[in-house]
Amino acid sequence: MTKTTDKAALDQWYAVETSADLGSAIVRTRLLGQDIELFRDNSGPPVIAEIKEDGQRGPALPFRERYGCVWTTLGEPPREIFDIPEASEPDRRFVPCGWVKMRASGLRVVENFLDMAHFPFVHKDILGSEEHAEVPQYSSELRRDVDEVWASNCSFFQPRIAATETEGAFVHLTYRVPSPFVVMLYRVCPTAPDRLDAIALFIQPLEEDLCRAQPVMYLVDAVSDHSSLLNFEQVIFLQDRIILENQRPLLLPLEPRSETPTRADSSSIVYRRWIKEKGLRFGTVTK
Repeated sequence: MTKTTDKAALDQWYAVETSADLGSAIVRTRLLGQDIELFRDNSGPPVIAEIKEDGQRGPALPFRERYGCVWTTLGEPPREIFDIPEASEPDRRFVPCGWVKMRASGLRVVENFLDMAHFPFVHKDILGSEEHAEVPQYSSELRRDVDEVWASNCSFFQPRIAATETEGAFVHLTYRVPSPFVVMLYRVCPTAPDRLDAIALFIQPLEEDLCRAQPVMYLVDAVSDHSSLLNFEQVIFLQDRIILENQRPLLLPLEPRSETPTRADSSSIVYRRWIKEKGLRFGTVTK
């Protein structure tokens, strides 16, 4: 596949590498169907460039280093990378969970993240149980002042809500989609009930039907060891990958009649409308 001409996709910021993993070696990857290289010029900051058809590097692309990752764009984003206020709180633990490649549209990955209905069946005995399969009504909205999708007043019974917990409980969740290929979850921190843990999923769309994604967590947790935190999130994410890679179509349908929504799909409905309103075609089915 060649680089997309979809301006709505090009004009976004994308995380393309973990900062700690970018040493002195040249890293080649893809973004929106375009080969790119990341490298360091002597001891300076990373440089990112498109690779042309003749194998030569193009001009340097925009570069940002945020949330433990290197970010770039192939277009002209109308604004800077979204803010995660929790990233600036010094007592939080930052846990990058590693990249996972999936044969699915990155937009499908966002939608799956928003879907609470699959918890009892895909994440049984961790995020859900079949005895508590109903998704209580919640609110979804497009916040036009910040151009983000939010789902609030979400609640769900989870047998194990975090790495620190072994008892089940009804948890309150809030979802945030700050850009088409990024989704976040806020949940009450078990060890500090007056604060929220923040979990973000950064998605790098390699092709329309191929992406890789990395969860990063900002946690108020002074108890768990790093391996326990990492394992808890990776188990959940790898369970999701199985479902996503077997979903058909791999791309995200945007026409309302393509898939039948239920009340539990409120956030997905708003997300799809938002994508369609932006004119974003990369990774979608429009017919």
